[in-house]
Amino acid sequence: MTVPPHDCLARNEWICGAYVSTRKSILWDAVLQHLQLTAVSVLVGLLLAVPLAVAARRWRWAAGPVLGVTTVLYTIPSLAMFSLLLPVYGLSASLVIAGLVLYSLTLLVRNILAGLRAVPEETRQAARGMGYGPIRLLLAVELPLSLPAAMAGLRIATVSAVSLVTVGAIVGYGGLGNLIYTGMNSYFKAQVLTASVLCVIIAVAADLVLLAVQRLLTPWTRL
Repeated sequence: MTVPPHDCLARNEWICGAYVSTRKSILWDAVLQHLQLTAVSVLVGLLLAVPLAVAARRWRWAAGPVLGVTTVLYTIPSLAMFSLLLPVYGLSASLVIAGLVLYSLTLLVRNILAGLRAVPEETRQAARGMGYGPIRLLLAVELPLSLPAAMAGLRIATVSAVSLVTVGAIVGYGGLGNLIYTGMNSYFKAQVLTASVLCVIIAVAADLVLLAVQRLLTPWTRL
C-alpha cells in the first residue's frame, strides 16, 4: 500500500505539523508537567540554599562541609540519584523533585555564597553603624547586594532542571521526557523532535524571564 506523499505521520517524518495539530492535548499536558516539576524543584532548592549559604557565610567552619556535601551530590549520576531516593519516595513526582532539588543546591549555594562574600565589609560596617541588627543587615543589605551572583546561579540551576526533568521519564514523571522516551522506543520521529524542541524552548524562555527579573531587581548593574 502506497503512503500518501502529504501524510507525514504515515511516512514517519521528523518534521510533521500533523503530529502537533493532532496531539495538542498530549503536548500541553507534558509541557505543564515539565514546568511544574522544574518550578517546584528550583523553588524548594532556593529555599534550602539561602539558609545554607548564609550559614556558610556567618560561620567559616560551616563553609567547607556545606560546599563539600553539595558538590558531592552534584557528581552523582541522575539515574543513580533517583535509584537512591526510590526507597524513600517511591515511583512518584516527589522522587523527581527531590533529585532535582539536590542537584540545584550546588549551583545555588555556591553563587549565593559568592554574592554574600562579595558584599564590601565597609558597607556592612556602615549599616551596623546606622543601627542595623544581623537580620536587618542580611535582608536589607547583604541579600540585595548579592542578587547578581545569586540570580546567575538561579538561571543556571533552572536551565539544568529543565534538562534533568526529562530523566524522570524512567519513573513516568518526566514531562516532555515521557514523550521523548516513548518516541525513541517506537522510533516515532516527530514525537522525539517536537518534544526535544519544546524542551529547548522552555529552557531558553526560562533563562530570558529570569534575566529580565534580574535586570529589574538590580537596576544599579545597568549603570
